[in-house]
Amino acid sequence: MTKAADNDKTSKANARLFKAKRVVIKVGSALLVDETNGTVHRKWLESLAADVKSMRENDQEVVLVSSGAIAVGRRYLGLGSGQLKLEEKQAAAATGQIRLAHAYQEVLGHHEITVAQVLVTLDDTENRRRYLNARNTINALLRLGAVPLINENDTVATDEIRFGDNDRLAARVGAMISADVLVLLSDIDGLYTADPATDEAAKHIDEINEITPAIEAMAGATRTDVGSGGMVTKLAAAKICLANGCAMAIARGNIENPIKAIQSGSLASWFIPQITPVSARKRWIAASLHPSGTLIVDDGALKALNSGKSLLAAGVASLNGNFEKGDAVYICDKSGNEIARGLSAYSSSEAKKIIGHKSTEFEKILGYRGRDEIVHRDDMSISNND
Repeated sequence: MTKAADNDKTSKANARLFKAKRVVIKVGSALLVDETNGTVHRKWLESLAADVKSMRENDQEVVLVSSGAIAVGRRYLGLGSGQLKLEEKQAAAATGQIRLAHAYQEVLGHHEITVAQVLVTLDDTENRRRYLNARNTINALLRLGAVPLINENDTVATDEIRFGDNDRLAARVGAMISADVLVLLSDIDGLYTADPATDEAAKHIDEINEITPAIEAMAGATRTDVGSGGMVTKLAAAKICLANGCAMAIARGNIENPIKAIQSGSLASWFIPQITPVSARKRWIAASLHPSGTLIVDDGALKALNSGKSLLAAGVASLNGNFEKGDAVYICDKSGNEIARGLSAYSSSEAKKIIGHKSTEFEKILGYRGRDEIVHRDDMSISNND
């Protein structure tokens, strides 16, 4: 392939970032925190904030997944270098998280951008009800114009129930919110056939569509003391992204304005999915979840569903089964024919009270104002159509 063709391929891939509507950016500890003294690289963080401002001006939604809380906190607790015990990690996280959030608040606040901290655990992405709650919260923050700042809740997570690295956390978050692109900012500009630090013959891999054994064999170990990830965890993140229709880039982050650099055509490895985030989510709902109940809809709701709208409680004539919030349900017409499958925003006990009613009546009936839709269109797969 010619150099011109290489440049054209890189430009097309990096254009994905500029055109993406929803972008997750993962910031590693080694980029954000000085290894020797545990202080935040303020000038670099300010340049990232400027990139986020530019993305927002481009009508892009941005979510930040940031490491660094433990690396910052251990300095203030005098824990020094080396491996920490679990309780020491949790103490360092509790100390460092507030300082890290404050640093982000300051640099983004300079651009009049509101930051919202969201701490999650592995269980939040695997338990459907908590998954739905986390997804709804992040979506609401984005809708209201805030930038969610996400980190693993290290203060309560045990070794048995934690992600262990923020590469996979970022990928899970990207899948959860149907992001278009995940950018992993690293100390290297992508995947190579071998470690370029030790092998001069190592070649850069520009685009990957599938994680094969040959690709996995190219991964090496982490080379920093403050980070827990390496190329192995980045490929694990890529698997999650590819399965969920989210493109992923591994790009050099240890430069100022790293996002602008990618958009300008700097070298990166792109993992390109063969499906979209929406189709991947609907496929998961249709094929991977076992419905716990059934919602019977009237003719008006049936027409609305076929035109791509959400299912409102007012359009549900009756229901069967016992299900909890976030559980999958069948959606059927009055003859019992399956029309769709989706995730219910309400439990069966709550749904029985509100079906046939308008959303403005929910608070009076339930005692709180929940979602307007009983099944949102993004949480629904139309049978024989998706």
